[in-house]
Amino acid sequence: MSESSRDTAEGAGWGVSERGEYMRLVPRQAEKISWLDPRHLWAARNGVLASWLGDPTGEVRSRWAARRAAAGAPADRVIRRDGPDRFSFLVIGDTGEGGEPQYAVVPGLLKEGRDTAFAVLASDVIYPVGGADDYGPKFFRPYQDYQAPVYAIPGNHDWYEDLAGFMRVFCDETGPLPPAPAPRPLTRAWLRSLLWHRPRPGDGERLDEARKLRSSPAQQAVQPGPYWAVDAGPIRIVGIDTGLLGTLDAEQGAWLREVSRDPRPKILVTGSPLYVDGEHHPCPIEGGGTVDDIVRDPAHRYVASIGGDIHNYQRYPVRLDDGRTLQYVVAGGGGAFTHATHTIPRVDVAGVTEADFRCYPLRGDSLAFYSGLYGRRTRLRRFFSLTEAEAAAVIAERLGIGPTRAPGAPVRVTRRMRLVAGLLGTGRRPDRGKRFRLPVRKAYQSLFSPGSATYSPPFFKSFLRIDVTPQALRLRCFAATGQRAQEVAPPVEDEVTVPLT
Repeated sequence: MSESSRDTAEGAGWGVSERGEYMRLVPRQAEKISWLDPRHLWAARNGVLASWLGDPTGEVRSRWAARRAAAGAPADRVIRRDGPDRFSFLVIGDTGEGGEPQYAVVPGLLKEGRDTAFAVLASDVIYPVGGADDYGPKFFRPYQDYQAPVYAIPGNHDWYEDLAGFMRVFCDETGPLPPAPAPRPLTRAWLRSLLWHRPRPGDGERLDEARKLRSSPAQQAVQPGPYWAVDAGPIRIVGIDTGLLGTLDAEQGAWLREVSRDPRPKILVTGSPLYVDGEHHPCPIEGGGTVDDIVRDPAHRYVASIGGDIHNYQRYPVRLDDGRTLQYVVAGGGGAFTHATHTIPRVDVAGVTEADFRCYPLRGDSLAFYSGLYGRRTRLRRFFSLTEAEAAAVIAERLGIGPTRAPGAPVRVTRRMRLVAGLLGTGRRPDRGKRFRLPVRKAYQSLFSPGSATYSPPFFKSFLRIDVTPQALRLRCFAATGQRAQEVAPPVEDEVTVPLT
């Protein structure tokens, strides 16, 4: 196992230039998605339309569920796996951009996942809009050598074409849903239907050919729908579909309450993390209650909640009033552009402090990454670019925390460094800058992070391996930087053992 970013700058991928073998896997004509491209933004318009004109995903999801039930899917949506009480599985979030950052994860994933029983994709399997023909280069090709089944929950991008591609790949549906009855003219639903993005005619013509890349018997799996549960060994893994807007409809909420009553310990996998960026997002359920209410109920025996959607790694060990500790994890570092961590303010939420909180990339590495990126793009490198040591020093000053890894020579924080950190949305202590901190951070997350796609390591990608025994599970976050050193021996960026008894 190599040094991690918490040990040395080289462990983070800085200061080395030997790219890994992943470059041999990348398609020659790999698509490079830019979220600053108006064409991609227009294609992904359904999320905005749903927030303005009403969210139709509950109705569409119900129609998909009816089709799956008619095809013989189990009514309880539980996948029951025969296997030992000791096993391992992978969790990979927000994978499918199809470029170098996604493929850079693959060698380490294959190495650390060679003996795992299955993998779970947590949110946004395919960018930009979940098209069926994108599954070849963005799912089947990168994971063709992973010799185990893959289950998935959709993210908002998979919903941008009403889940048609996702259902064909993971649920063996043969095509899109028939159109719903036309809405009444001059209503919000009518206007939404006029503007709604739908699959292009003929989408999926290359899907049968792509499936051949993962055609061995060991790789096959069919799930009962976009939300499901897997019973494996001593645990139950519950995957929920939070649709376009990060909520649950009443039908799925009722299923979640029912499936959570099973007596075994559980892990929730969700497209919308319940704790993220130092904030609590409990995920409302139509008709009342929240997902986190269900997760916290001691009768349901949840030990962890893992969410995608945000493209980095975060962990919040929340101690509940009854003495239990729930691990709330963000695991969206599987291949899409990197969401900044340097914008996260000093953590103080639900009793979790900086001493307990973990993230990857480290905030200093995130700030150094973004300062270099925007230095290149604005051609103002001498002003914007911060070394990893400078970035770590200004982070420590603004958040009032010590260095995360062993410091080298002392760094004097200058006025320029403070100005760059402020312009790039760096977080602060909760008792400072309250007036401007939140708007700047939100704007940065929404406007600047999507422009962070880069094809030069370090990429700061990650995946999880979870080892299960009847007594406990061990969760490890492995890094993928694109550098050969981290590919040969993927470093562990975080590790926690969670008791099950």
